[in-house]
Amino acid sequence: MNIDWSKLGFHYTEPDYIVRAGYHDGKWEEPYATKDKFLHLHVSATCLQYGQEAFEGLKAFRGVDGKIRIFRWRENAKRMAKSAEGLYMAPVPEELFGKAIRLALEKNMDFLPPYGTGATLYFRPLLIGTTPRLGVGPGRDFEFIVIPSPIGPYYPGKFHCTTFVVNRHVDRAAPYGTGTFKVGGNYASSFRATEPAHAEGMDCLFLDAKYHRYIDECAAANFIGIKKPTPNPSLKGGESRIEYLTPRSSAILPSITNDSLMTLAKDLGMKVTRRHIRLEELSEMSEAAACGTAAVISPIDKVIDPENNRIYRLSDEPGPVLTKLYHALKDIQYGQAEDRHHWCEVIEI
Repeated sequence: MNIDWSKLGFHYTEPDYIVRAGYHDGKWEEPYATKDKFLHLHVSATCLQYGQEAFEGLKAFRGVDGKIRIFRWRENAKRMAKSAEGLYMAPVPEELFGKAIRLALEKNMDFLPPYGTGATLYFRPLLIGTTPRLGVGPGRDFEFIVIPSPIGPYYPGKFHCTTFVVNRHVDRAAPYGTGTFKVGGNYASSFRATEPAHAEGMDCLFLDAKYHRYIDECAAANFIGIKKPTPNPSLKGGESRIEYLTPRSSAILPSITNDSLMTLAKDLGMKVTRRHIRLEELSEMSEAAACGTAAVISPIDKVIDPENNRIYRLSDEPGPVLTKLYHALKDIQYGQAEDRHHWCEVIEI
């Protein structure tokens, strides 16, 4: 194996094996490892004709102690099951999901990056409908695939900020639609907004589809806002607590990373609030970020609202609160801090 771990980005690297399992006649087969990376699909498969597809993303870490940790894979299994139910697909049982992840790890150990390189082994579980069908309706046959790939840190080198631009002309997902499910269609529908933003060196901030008033998601990630303590004479010390704000919406994906960061924020004594957040409230925040599996936390330096000719300036450098949360989570994943919430499963191979 000849991989320069220090030069890996968030890009696909061909592994030795992927893991597959089929669903036919109402039951799942046992997962198996194969070197065949190609799908043999009928052209009328429901994943191609009607978008019956869901996926996940999670990581395995080589820790400071040499142990291998997989972070919160059960939550990924539960979320994929909800996505499957939302698209009338057969949910992958949690036990099968975990067995497939462990098998993918075992068969690709040479692709697990060493500790200290900033690289990890990423898993992309994929669920697709394979029944040939022309009439509109769900399939009854499915395939579950786990695609492993070593990836480098989202930020090669310095942890830095990104500028976001508000787009009111493209909606990522509608309320009570598929926004709460991790399905490819949500991402494809966002390309009309994200690709022009990327071409300008920025990323895209989506507002709610109904009113275009509240913050929904940061492209493919949840939004976090940090409010500084404010003077409050009724409280001991005269100040309120730092507030961790994140949107409540029926159109955004429930992020496992965001859930983890909210728990850590509470551990650090912050007030955690999930509610509708008006775009104008950015002016009251000292820090903001997108969060997700890939980057963990992607700090925002400013948000541009071209429709109203307004710029919300935050911090040119990653702020102290988000930096602390970022390192707190990474330390747990790499075994450098106590895993008080039992998020990591240590794998013996």
